[in-house]
Amino acid sequence: MKNHDFVTIADLTKEEISYLLEMAQEFEKHPNRDILKGKVVATLFFEPSTRTQLSFQTAANRLGARVIGFSDAKTSSTTKGETLKDTILMVSNYADIIVMRHYIEGAARYASEVAPVPIVNAGDGAHMHPSQCLLDLYSIYKTQGTLENLNIYLVGDLRYGRTVHSLITAMRHYNPTFHFIAPQELAMPQEYKLYCKQKGIKYYEHTDFDEKVIADADILYMTRVQKERFSDLMEYEKVKNVYILRAAMLSNAKPNMRILHPLPRVNEIAYDVDDNPHAYYIQQAKNGLYAREAIFCHCLGISLNDIRADKTIIG
Repeated sequence: MKNHDFVTIADLTKEEISYLLEMAQEFEKHPNRDILKGKVVATLFFEPSTRTQLSFQTAANRLGARVIGFSDAKTSSTTKGETLKDTILMVSNYADIIVMRHYIEGAARYASEVAPVPIVNAGDGAHMHPSQCLLDLYSIYKTQGTLENLNIYLVGDLRYGRTVHSLITAMRHYNPTFHFIAPQELAMPQEYKLYCKQKGIKYYEHTDFDEKVIADADILYMTRVQKERFSDLMEYEKVKNVYILRAAMLSNAKPNMRILHPLPRVNEIAYDVDDNPHAYYIQQAKNGLYAREAIFCHCLGISLNDIRADKTIIG
């Protein structure tokens, strides 16, 4: 198989998504292997990250690769005026694949156009977060047994939330019904509502957030209000606590309903929810390891058959 970039979930067909989810299942069975022994992974994080960076690094390490890179652009030659193009070309001399998070929308696409090695988008501004989307899809599939015909409620920062934008794009294949719950200041951008209409995706908009509104949810996808996306802190202060999920609000929830969150949370999910059987966000983060192992193999031309035939399993 040839190498691939992983820049946006919109590039993937339904069959390719299913293929990657099968890969993730194989890695959940046996996450520790040497299938990438001899490979070098570069992680270039121009924007802060905890889960995404650590899970990509852990995925690389558990597959036998070595990791180089930086977690703060201030420690790179960017501070000397080096362009993104030159950084990507330079790092391509050293690494077999580059994982990049950048604050500018479209940066990952640009990097993929200039790099001679595969580029994995670990988040570009408020645009897309395809690796988070893949682990979200895997989490939904694991908890619901299907991706088809689900009621998915997206709550909070829908304006700047790259995770919810990616999820809408991916779910176009599965006939979902979306419910967008947000204050007017953080409403789903018009371009994604237009996308839903073009793809025949049903959606409803709400400003209320209570147990009655969410009673029919299969997936309740919470997001934090992202302070770093606001140029006006007064606007942030006005909306930061607008929706808080509490355990008492789950009394009417469907038995199969699961609560997802890309994390980190601030206060949009109260701590009394953590022990509720509907809570799934910690397990969701763990699923990121298996999804990102699948992404590495997909990008480096390692097939599902190669993984199933792999004899380098450790432990």
